[in-house]
Amino acid sequence: MLFSLLSGQLDFVTALVDILASLVVIFLVMPFHEWAHAFVAYKLGDTSVKYRGRLTLNPIEHIDPVGALMIILIGFGWAKPVPIDDRNFKNPKIGMGISALAGPVANFIAALVGGLILNAIAAFFPAFMITNQIGYYIYLFLVYYILLNICLAVFNLLPIPPLDGSKILFMFLPDKWVYMLYKYENFFFIIILALVWLNILPLDIIENALCRFVMWLTSLPFAFV
Repeated sequence: MLFSLLSGQLDFVTALVDILASLVVIFLVMPFHEWAHAFVAYKLGDTSVKYRGRLTLNPIEHIDPVGALMIILIGFGWAKPVPIDDRNFKNPKIGMGISALAGPVANFIAALVGGLILNAIAAFFPAFMITNQIGYYIYLFLVYYILLNICLAVFNLLPIPPLDGSKILFMFLPDKWVYMLYKYENFFFIIILALVWLNILPLDIIENALCRFVMWLTSLPFAFV
C-alpha cells in the first residue's frame, strides 16, 4: 500500500506488487462484488438494477474514485453501492439480506481463485517461487490479493450500516429498529472510517483464520501432485 511505502514499512518493489494486486481488486473483483449484488437482486425480482446499468461487470459502472484510492492508500475502500428497490421483492427484508450476502460471497470466491492459482504454481513449479525472484513477487501478489479479498469480505459482513452485514442483520430485527438504524446510516459510516483508520477493529484473527482456510481448501486438488 502507498502509505506503507511512504512510511518505510515496505520496499518499493513489494509496495508496487501490493498496489498491482489492489488494482486487480479494484478493476476486476469489486465490479464482480457489485454485479453479484445486482444479479441476485435481479433474480429475486428487482429488475430496476438492470435499467440502472448495474447488471454488468464493466468497472466504469461500479468504481467509486475515492473508494478506489482508499484501497491503494490503506487497503480499505468501496465501490458505488448498487441501488436495490426492496419493494420489488416478495419479502423485502429477506430479499435485501440475500442480495447483500452476495457481495462478500463474491470476494470469497475471488480469494478461492487466487488460492487455486497459488497452490497450482506451488504444486507444479515449486522451485519457481523459492529460487526465482519473479516467482517470489508473484507469490507476494497472490498472497496480498487473497488477503485483500478476505479483508473486504469480512469487513463488509460487519452488522453495521451501511455495510452488507447490516442488511443480513435486518432480516432478524423488527421494522422499527431497522428504520432507526437506516436513519443514522451516515453517522455509522463515519464511525467505521474512524475505526479503520485507527486500526481498532479486531478483525485480524478472523481474517487470518479465513486465509488459512482458503489456502488449505484450495490445496486439496493438488494434494497428490
